[in-house]
Amino acid sequence: MKKTFWSGAIALLVVLLASQTAFAAEGGAVADKFKWLTFLVFGLIIGLTMYVTYRAAKQTSSAADFYAAGRSVTGLQNGWAIAGDYLSAASFLGIAGLISLYGYDGFMYSVGWLVAYITVLLVIAEPCRNIGKYTLGDILAFRNNPKAVKTIAAISTVTVSTFYLTAQMVGGGILVKTLIGIDYEVSVIAVGILMLTYVVFGGMKATTWVQIIKAILLVTASILLVMFTWGQYGFSLPGFLQAVVDNPDIQKQVAKLVGDAASTMSPQELGQRFLEPGLFLKSPIDQISLGMALVLGTAGMPHILMRFFTVPTAKDARVSVIWAMAIIGGFYVLTLFLGMGAAMHVTPAAIAGLDKGGNMAAPLLAQFVGGGADSMLGNLFLAFVAAVAFATIVAVVAGLVLAAASAMSHDLYVGVVRGDHATAKEQVTAARISTVIVGALAIYVGIAAKGQNVAHLVALAFAVAASSNLPAVFLTLYWKKTNTYGIVSGMLIGASTAILLVMLSPNMTYPLAKIADANKVLQGEPAKPAVEASPAVGGFMCELFADADCKKAVKAAPEKPAKPGAVEKLAKAQAELATLTDEAAKTAKSKEIAGLEKAIKAAETDLKTFEGQTTSMAGLEKPWFLLKNPGLISIPLGFLVTILVSLFTRERRAEEMWDELYVRQNTGINAEGAQAH
Repeated sequence: MKKTFWSGAIALLVVLLASQTAFAAEGGAVADKFKWLTFLVFGLIIGLTMYVTYRAAKQTSSAADFYAAGRSVTGLQNGWAIAGDYLSAASFLGIAGLISLYGYDGFMYSVGWLVAYITVLLVIAEPCRNIGKYTLGDILAFRNNPKAVKTIAAISTVTVSTFYLTAQMVGGGILVKTLIGIDYEVSVIAVGILMLTYVVFGGMKATTWVQIIKAILLVTASILLVMFTWGQYGFSLPGFLQAVVDNPDIQKQVAKLVGDAASTMSPQELGQRFLEPGLFLKSPIDQISLGMALVLGTAGMPHILMRFFTVPTAKDARVSVIWAMAIIGGFYVLTLFLGMGAAMHVTPAAIAGLDKGGNMAAPLLAQFVGGGADSMLGNLFLAFVAAVAFATIVAVVAGLVLAAASAMSHDLYVGVVRGDHATAKEQVTAARISTVIVGALAIYVGIAAKGQNVAHLVALAFAVAASSNLPAVFLTLYWKKTNTYGIVSGMLIGASTAILLVMLSPNMTYPLAKIADANKVLQGEPAKPAVEASPAVGGFMCELFADADCKKAVKAAPEKPAKPGAVEKLAKAQAELATLTDEAAKTAKSKEIAGLEKAIKAAETDLKTFEGQTTSMAGLEKPWFLLKNPGLISIPLGFLVTILVSLFTRERRAEEMWDELYVRQNTGINAEGAQAH
């Protein structure tokens, strides 16, 4: 074991050292002369987590050790581990980025993910700890047909984990490449090897401590950033927000977002608009659908459910959720200052220039408060934030892989194939083999998905979890008439509907729209005649589905002149540069030219990529389902199908086991010796 563990560690070191060759060719947020500093910080954090994994590996021998850390994790420790499992790169980098670009709307994601834990605390945490053993399948199998529900639960777990995993792997590759210039493929492989080392050798115990370390580092980095950013205003919230309103760079960003309406707004009104909703989330129905998926999906995420099996008592399960809510809630409040601070000090234009989604807002803010791009302290702080982001990705990926591998080994192999008659050694061996399979698949998918738009996969994972897993778990726990037929039908229909609607939604890539946008960038827009106001035609269904009879409301607009394209703008800018003598003006014009050249290159790439293509992966020229998240339809449908099928069918086992489940989930009696299903 010891020799094998260090072989894996050495393999990771070789990958990371080999990646230095990519640095010469690839740019990044860290200057070349400071990249050694980034490697030093990365090495320290990776070394710490490797040491923890080595210690955990010596204590992992039984199935309970591998799947549930021997049920030895305290409530406080599990609270930090849940926070580490839950606070992904999307939370740290994505939300701060959205706030820096869109203000108030970005903060709504923080609110949604925090509120989600109220659902977990009130209806899921304690009962799942009391009746479950290791996985989602164990919870459902308590009173339903074990083989049937473990099979469907394993399929759902692997599906949800794969969606979330793909987004994390691709996001990890892109983020690390953008931060420090490391090659995308090398980054994905490094994440994969690290994650496999944690899970294969240390199981849940190593994964738990890696997540705890990562959560502490993440919160520490965020608090330091907020202290430096907010401290300038005497830690006064009104003073900080007033500075946001008065900032000219934020006013320019709002003017860009609201378009023609900016001409009638004062600078103060533009700044105030940044603190109001509607700059990013413009459809109320889409917001409701997304909110449903985020709030309800958390309670059905398999890697979150697994965390409640690691504590010794139901009380510890409740305590862990309370601690997790406090840590996660505190962190999400900090994102407000991270995003707004980055918008003021780094500027939205600079953030979007490095990454359109704004994911570099927090790292660039770290570099700024440390002294800037040319300072040692600034790059040290940036290196620390980059390393924390890397640890964040690896920790979340480890949790997801462990959940998927547990479903394959414990539910499918041990539960279905072996009928729960496998020795402890066979169970651990099956778990480790499953981990390697899932890990290898994750690395392959991460590399294969390079350049693809996978941002919607995170929301899809939450939607599938809320539409499939949550109805099954909730109704199994709280409704006597629920049975295997209802569970299987509801999970299949809920998950299938969520996936199908996403395939037909604006999340997919539509070649005709991409080509039109590229041509608009290159050639500009022709003059547009004045438009008269007209009312919307159609009812509520027109908000959900595309129909020829539906028409959106149109606001009156004056005649608009033609807008030149980037090609024409570039030629004009180059001619103007040749006449300039002032160095500051030359620098500004050179930056403008570089931006135009980047836009032209991106547009030409899109034209080449989508040449000859007219339809999306689903065969559509434009979206049929108009919401970006399917939760509004798929979640109620998942509950409805489970209820209706259960009402029209009967299963003796489900009814007979209800009383025992009711007592077990409320008292925890006999929970440790969960029955062999």
